[in-house]
Amino acid sequence: MSRLLRRDDAPPTPVCELTALSADGARVHVEVHGQEGAPAVVLAHGWTCSTHFWAAQIRDLAVDHRVVVYDQRGHGRSPAPGREGYSTDALADDLEAVLAATLEPGEKAVLAGHSMGGMTMMAASRRAGLREHAAAVLLCSTGSSRLTAESRVVPLRAGAVRTRMTRAILGARAPLGPVTPVSRRILKYGTMGAGSAPDRVETCARIVHACPRAARVAWGHVLAELDLDAGVRELRVPTAVIAGTEDRLTPPVHARAIAAALPDCLGLTELAGMGHMTPVEAPEAVTAKLRELVTAYLPVGAVGVDGVDGTAEKEDVA
Repeated sequence: MSRLLRRDDAPPTPVCELTALSADGARVHVEVHGQEGAPAVVLAHGWTCSTHFWAAQIRDLAVDHRVVVYDQRGHGRSPAPGREGYSTDALADDLEAVLAATLEPGEKAVLAGHSMGGMTMMAASRRAGLREHAAAVLLCSTGSSRLTAESRVVPLRAGAVRTRMTRAILGARAPLGPVTPVSRRILKYGTMGAGSAPDRVETCARIVHACPRAARVAWGHVLAELDLDAGVRELRVPTAVIAGTEDRLTPPVHARAIAAALPDCLGLTELAGMGHMTPVEAPEAVTAKLRELVTAYLPVGAVGVDGVDGTAEKEDVA
């Protein structure tokens, strides 16, 4: 665990931890929480985050669900890939590897992604693994294209100057350094609503500051060039969308466009006063939506998994 992350920020101890092997050999750290045989929920975090980001959802859902979380490559406990290992195809590869490693053949789950995790779902929308396992999808605070053009982090009128400055921020190589009062204010301005509780700002700051600089920069370049509009149109499973009305990184214009383009959209929920970090800022709303999707789209008594396939290495956690 990074020295920036504290035990009181962390999710509960998982039932097991395993390593999923992606298509290019990248190793993806995976944690499984909750009950065998319970309905499965798979959570993918966003840029600069880790499994810690889903702590509130894990604590609530693991009581009566099997919750799978994983660190996106280069984040948390998933090692950084080589220079060619950062792409939306790699995001889709890693998700497929996680699904294959944690779910039985044909087993359905509710999949949820926040920010880059939502982009992961879009990137994987044509993949056999997603279509085999996804009963429903939740997209939180995400976008499919034009991230630098639509972002409102830079307080200027929309246009070429703002777009260039936003692109520079996404690819900035400067270290984030320790969490300080100034860095908390900057992070809150850029990623959270004005009314966000101090403890939730602190949690997000510690998670983001713990992200390795190389991964932050490499993925920032991918996000700056993002175009997954076609992936949204191919996400042919029931999909709900959540956005914060005060999100500066992926403003609600993205969520509205995604909801309009989805083949089977279950609706868009706009959370008043919330910023980009909706699973932390409004954990009750996000968890309630996940429970709603499980109730509607997963059969009662869904069979759990008591093993993993040949693409994973499993370790029970005491």
